[in-house]
Amino acid sequence: MEQLTIKKFHQGLTEKKFKVEEIVTDYYRKIEEKDVQIGAYLSLNKTDAISQAKKVDKDLADGQKLNILAGAPLAIKDNISIEGEPATAASKILKNYRAVYDATVIKKLKNLEAVFLGKTNLDEFAMGSSTEKSGFKIAHNPADLERVPGGSSGGSAAATAADLCLAALGSDTGGSIRQPASFCGVVGLKPTYGAVSRFGLIAMASSLDQIGPIAKTVEDAEILFDIIKGKDSSDATSVKIPVKKQSVDFQPGTIGIPKEYFEAGGLSKEVGRAMDEVIKNLKDLKFKIKEISLSHTKYAVACYYIIMPAEASTNLARYDGLRYASNLKSETGKLKLLDLYLKQRGEGFGPEVKRRIILGTFVLSSGYYDAYYLKAQKVRRLIKEDFEKAFGGVDAILTPVSPTTAFKIGEKTTDPLSMYLSDIFTIPVNLAGLPAISIPVKPVKNLPIGFQLIGKPFCEKEILAIGKKYEQK
Repeated sequence: MEQLTIKKFHQGLTEKKFKVEEIVTDYYRKIEEKDVQIGAYLSLNKTDAISQAKKVDKDLADGQKLNILAGAPLAIKDNISIEGEPATAASKILKNYRAVYDATVIKKLKNLEAVFLGKTNLDEFAMGSSTEKSGFKIAHNPADLERVPGGSSGGSAAATAADLCLAALGSDTGGSIRQPASFCGVVGLKPTYGAVSRFGLIAMASSLDQIGPIAKTVEDAEILFDIIKGKDSSDATSVKIPVKKQSVDFQPGTIGIPKEYFEAGGLSKEVGRAMDEVIKNLKDLKFKIKEISLSHTKYAVACYYIIMPAEASTNLARYDGLRYASNLKSETGKLKLLDLYLKQRGEGFGPEVKRRIILGTFVLSSGYYDAYYLKAQKVRRLIKEDFEKAFGGVDAILTPVSPTTAFKIGEKTTDPLSMYLSDIFTIPVNLAGLPAISIPVKPVKNLPIGFQLIGKPFCEKEILAIGKKYEQK
């Protein structure tokens, strides 16, 4: 059974064309065959997954009406907690840790009887844009195994693209859902900050992180989003504001094209031509196209790489090697406390995590807080105001997701700045807390490309509606 979507799976299940157990078993067969080369999964959950599949099959046989996600085999990024399952965030310092509770998004999916196939690979603690920085193994792009799947949700995107799951959950701090979705040719939705609870997500940068779906179609992404969204008493940053419902009689509106994104250095000819094709298709769908300006875009990467490491260094202070299923050996009991910290954090954290902890600690230190961190927060406000002004005249904003198609494994590992710039078009959205979606276009030389639609706060329905119209075309 190839390339099932959530909707097709549900239809086939209710029409009794197959059983959940058959589909789950088939996914594990494909994972066993393909994932040795791809590296999308860090751990599998076969016993529980097959047990849950049998339960849904029995419910159906007993004549119970199933909801749309019942039995749906999903993959979950390994920084989202599932009780009793590994939650490593792809870091050696958490290699023995198993989650002691469910994330809120997992509770919601469990309530609808979804099946969790396993936990997917990522850059360590979600710090990266290629999933080469995993503490355990490098992930590969299913479209070209010599290239990266993007990051940090590269495992979830690769698993979805390679049909090793029905759909997946990822997290997005500066583009970590949208960029891998673009590189792998699938759909990735980063919701408005606060639209989805972060309870149970291993925190990297708390004012930027957001959980969201990665799926094969815009419709599937919408189905997952509608289930995981909502206010949560366990997450004070989640909000009550309802996500607006799109009118049944949806009319094409105005889409803004920020000139700064298309004038930016590093935009490849392939991506540029793909964006021209997207604009042409949107015009064919009767959308109006309007040039806009987001003048502070050029400061976004610098701003992000002050705020994000500052928050990350604070969040990662808790990983001292003494808690979270410690990796301690007997001889460490003889070490002094400082030596113990140095040993555990030195061996447990990878180079990129150490780099960001050092950067973050520096910008928060006495004498540098005002010069760097406080100034970055002021620039963040200017970036947000750019979007607010632009949305006064447009309904959504169209940009590339990444300046290039997926780059080769190892191509940017020695140049951190080059790696950071691969998120130049996605970072401003996180700084402003807006919703955005990556939608695939026709591949170029067999390499996927995605375009980004950015929406007004809590207007996910609008960008999803535009995405579905485009997808239908």
